[in-house]
Amino acid sequence: MAILNEEQTMLRDMAQEWATNESPVGNWRKTRDAGQKVDTGAWSSMGQMGWTGIVVPEEFGGTDFGWTSLGLVVEELGKTLTASPLVATSLASAAIVLGGSQAQKEKFLPRLASGELVGTLAFDEGSRHTGSAAAATVSGGKLSGTKAFVHEADTADLFVVSAADGVYLVEKGDGVSLSARELTDRRDHAEVTFDGAAAEKLADGGDDLADKILDRARILTSAEMLGMAQAVFDTTLDYLKQRVQFNQVLASFQSLQHRMADLYADLELMRSAVEGGFQALDMGFKVPEAACLAKSRANEVLHVMSRQGIQLHGGIGMTDEYDVGFYLKRARVLETSWGNTGFLKDRHAKLAGY
Repeated sequence: MAILNEEQTMLRDMAQEWATNESPVGNWRKTRDAGQKVDTGAWSSMGQMGWTGIVVPEEFGGTDFGWTSLGLVVEELGKTLTASPLVATSLASAAIVLGGSQAQKEKFLPRLASGELVGTLAFDEGSRHTGSAAAATVSGGKLSGTKAFVHEADTADLFVVSAADGVYLVEKGDGVSLSARELTDRRDHAEVTFDGAAAEKLADGGDDLADKILDRARILTSAEMLGMAQAVFDTTLDYLKQRVQFNQVLASFQSLQHRMADLYADLELMRSAVEGGFQALDMGFKVPEAACLAKSRANEVLHVMSRQGIQLHGGIGMTDEYDVGFYLKRARVLETSWGNTGFLKDRHAKLAGY
C-alpha cells in the first residue's frame, strides 16, 4: 500500500466518508431507475469540495494536489459506482495542462477546475481501442470525423479529440452531433460526429501528446477499477460470513476460503500495480510502461473478481435486487476502455524493445 502524507490521508478519508454516506450504491440504482446516466447532485458536490481541480495548477483555479491524490478519490467513488464525469473531466484538464497554450489554459482550466465545465476524451473510432493513428481531419480550423465510443459525451461541454495531425479542443455546438449508445453499464456513452466543428489545436505537448493523454486515462481508469474490485471482494466476503447452507455458514467451507484467499492475493497485486502507475505519473518516470501494467492488471483482476462475486452469491447474484451485478456490468465496459489486456501487453512488450 502506498505511503500517504497527512493531506492525502485526510483527502482519502473525506472521499470515503462522502461516498459511503452521500453516494452509496443505492444512489446509482435510483439514478438508473430515473432514466438518468449522471448524478448531477454528486457532480455539484465534487466541484464544491475541489475534487474537479486536483490536477489543475493553482494559477488556474485548481489545487495541483497530484495524480496519487486524484487516484485516491476515484478509487473511493469506484467502490460505490458513483456516476459522475470526474475521470473524464480530469483527463480533459490534464490534456490542456500538457499541451495547451497559455490562452487555452486561461480559457478552459478555471472552468474545468470548478466543475462548471465538463470535458471528455474523444479518441476511439472503432469498436475497440487499437492505438492506431486517428482518421479525423482538420482543415481551416474545422474538424471532421466520427468517434465511436465517447464516455460522458452527453454531459460534456468540451471534447479533447485526436486527429490525424494532433489533438484538438472542440466545444459542443455547431458541427457536433451525438448518437447515444446503450452499453451494459447504463452510463453516459455516445458516438460523436464532428462535421466542420470549430477546433483549437493543442500544440505544446509534443508529437506524443495523444499517448501521454492515453497513459493518464489508463492509470486513472484503473483506480476506479481498483475501487470496484475492493467493493466486490468486501461485499462477497460479508455475504459468505452471513449466508447459511447445509446448517453451516458458507465462510466455514475450506474450498471457499481458498477461493477468497486467491482473490485477496490478486487484489493486492492489482493495488500494487495501480499505485505504481500513480507514483510513475507524479515522478515522471516510465509512465507508459506503468500505465500498461496498471491497466492490464486491473483488467484481469476485475474480470475475475466480478465473475467470482456473482458466482459466490449464487442464484441471487444474477438478480437485479443485489448490487453485485452492477459491478460486473461496469467492469466489462472499463475493461475495453483505452486498451484491453492483449493490446496493453503487446504495447508493453514493444516499449521494452521486444
